[in-house]
Amino acid sequence: MNFLERICERAKQDIKTIVLPESEDIRVIEAAAKVQERGIANIILVGDPAKIAELSNGLDISKCRIVNPANYERFEEYADAFYELRKNKGMTPEKARATMLDYVYFATMMVKMGEADGMVSGAAHSTADTVRPALQILKTKPGTSKVSAFFVMVVPNCEYGADGAFVYGDSGLVENPDAEALSDIAIESAKSFKQLIEKEPIVAMLSYSTYGSAHSELTEKVIEATKLAKEKAPELILDGELQGDAALVPKVGASKAPGSPVAGKANVLIFPDLNCGNIAYKLTQRLAKAEAYGPILQGVARPVNDLSRGCASEDIVGVVAITSVQAQEQ
Repeated sequence: MNFLERICERAKQDIKTIVLPESEDIRVIEAAAKVQERGIANIILVGDPAKIAELSNGLDISKCRIVNPANYERFEEYADAFYELRKNKGMTPEKARATMLDYVYFATMMVKMGEADGMVSGAAHSTADTVRPALQILKTKPGTSKVSAFFVMVVPNCEYGADGAFVYGDSGLVENPDAEALSDIAIESAKSFKQLIEKEPIVAMLSYSTYGSAHSELTEKVIEATKLAKEKAPELILDGELQGDAALVPKVGASKAPGSPVAGKANVLIFPDLNCGNIAYKLTQRLAKAEAYGPILQGVARPVNDLSRGCASEDIVGVVAITSVQAQEQ
C-alpha cells in the first residue's frame, strides 16, 4: 500500500469535514467528487451553487454541501466574530462583512466556528492568500513560535528515505529562517513525519558543507540551528550540517560523516532557506516523477493546508486526506 492509499485509509477511519473554497476551479470539483466517491471525507464547497453546477458538468458532487456566503444564514455571526478577532487591528464591522464574502476567509471562519475540521486552498491562490486568513482567524498552535510548511515527497522505486517517502521542510513558506527558526522547523517537521508517515524521523540539517568541509555565514547558520534543535529535542535523531548525498547515501555518509546517526539514513530533509527547499521539491517532483503533497502547514491552531497552483485533482485528494488525518490527531 503506497503513501496515498495509507493516508486515505486512515482518513476513512474517522471521517472529518474539509472545506474547499476554490469551487470555481475544475480540479477542485474533480477532487471533491473523488473524495466523496471514495469516502475519504465530507466536503463543503464554498461558492455559488449555479456556477458549481455548471462547472461540475456531470461530475457527481451530490453528497457535497454547498455554502454560498452571500446568503448563508450564519453570515452575520461570522462577520461579527471576525470583527471581534481583528478590531484591535483596525477592523470595522463593514470591512468584516466585506471580508467574509471572500471565499478563503469565509472557509477559514467555518473551521474557526466548528463547521469544518480543516480547510484546503491554494490551487488558484497564492500561499500568502491561504496563510494570511489562517493566521488572522485561527492563530498559531499553543507552544509554536512560527508557522512553517513542508511537502511530503514520495519517490517511486527509491531505496532512500522511508521506502522513498520524505518530508522536505521548509519548502513552501518561510523564506530565510534564522538559526532559531530553522531549529523549530526541524523539530516540527520531524513531528509531522511521525504523524503522517508513521515511522521514526531521521532529520538531516542540509547545507553545501558536511561537518565543516566549508565555512561561511551560510554554513554557520545550519551548524547553530543543529545545535539548538539538539538542545530543544534531544530525543530526536538529528544531525548536521550535511550535504544532500551525505544525508541520503550510506556509502557517502560513512565517508563524509563517519559516526553520524543520520548520514546515509535521512528521511526528513531540512533546507537552509526557501530557495533551496522549493527548488529541491520541484526538481524531485519533475525529474524523479515523485508525488508531492503540500505545502502542508505546521504550527496553525487548526488544520489548514496549501496547494501548489500546478497541482492535479489527485494531489488535492491527497492533501484533503492529510488534512483529515491532522484533524483526527487534534
